[in-house]
Amino acid sequence: MSDNSSDTTPNDATLPDPEDVVSDPEDITMAQDSPRSAAAEISVTSNGDFDENVEHSFNMDLKRSVPVGLGLSETHITSHGFEGTNEGIVEAGPFQGERQRVQQRSGPVVLAEEPRNTAIEKFELVRRWSLNTYKCTRQILSEKLGRGSRTVDLELEAQIEILRDNKKKYEHVLKLAQTLSSQLYQMVQTQRQLGDAFADLSLKSLELHEEFGYNADTQKLLAKNGETLLGAINFFISSVNTLVNKTIEDTLITVKQYETARIEYDAYRTDLEELNLGPRDATTMSKIEQSQQMFQTHKEKYDKMRNDVSVKLKFLEENKVKVLHNQLVLFHNAIAAYFAGNQKQLEQTLKQFHVKLKTPGVDAPSWLEEQ
Repeated sequence: MSDNSSDTTPNDATLPDPEDVVSDPEDITMAQDSPRSAAAEISVTSNGDFDENVEHSFNMDLKRSVPVGLGLSETHITSHGFEGTNEGIVEAGPFQGERQRVQQRSGPVVLAEEPRNTAIEKFELVRRWSLNTYKCTRQILSEKLGRGSRTVDLELEAQIEILRDNKKKYEHVLKLAQTLSSQLYQMVQTQRQLGDAFADLSLKSLELHEEFGYNADTQKLLAKNGETLLGAINFFISSVNTLVNKTIEDTLITVKQYETARIEYDAYRTDLEELNLGPRDATTMSKIEQSQQMFQTHKEKYDKMRNDVSVKLKFLEENKVKVLHNQLVLFHNAIAAYFAGNQKQLEQTLKQFHVKLKTPGVDAPSWLEEQ
């Protein structure tokens, strides 16, 4: 009995290892429940590998069993080893190249943080502007009510006040000169028309030919000299207008910026003084330190603007003296020569100051038309 049993019992060396045959419990269940198919007849070589010829024939049979509606371009067959989880499964779907393109397009989406950062920056700017506006408004109200203190540079404030007063006076002189130019233009036009009328009458009235002729020549000469004087006055108006509405106005814009910097400086100075008078705990100390930094920043800005205003006022004064000196001499000499009837002196005055007159025979436009 022992010999027979030993002969019928297979040798352990010839039996395949159960782990080499099936590595997944689900594979055992599928093998037991499903009917015997071509997949169950796949031969295994002595070393546990698939026979490639059998696998190829199995794939061919499986391709033939695919419904006609599914083209080969829309299907691909996957056959893995026993250690895989999708063995013998037909997957229907798009072509492999298209699948790869879809997978590339369906990668992880990274949301840009730039819009959020921009919104945060804008919010911070609005917050700082609101806080600065509140402090400056409170400082202005306290100064007007006589409760708050303000920083005053007596010398600079006096220069600024003189500049504003001079600007008003120069504007008044400019307005009067423009009125004179307009009236002189009307007078020149009238003199020219009167001269033409006298000349026409001198040709038609033989008995008064000489008298009409004298008056015609006089009116035409006055009109010519009036055009020369008009050119000098318009040049004076142009130069003073540039001085008042450009040079002085530019300096006053810098003065406004200086005054804004002064208000901000006083506002943060007052804020720092109020914090220093309060209790000294951990929270207050951090606020004091932050207020000290803001105060220092606005103090530097205030000092810079004060220096800028001082420099501009100095250059403005030099430029104003030079411009007004030449223009006042021009205005005086032209008026004196015109009313003295000295035509040569009037023309010499315009050449001295490089004043160009209009083309002869063309009516000189008024200062209103030149604007």
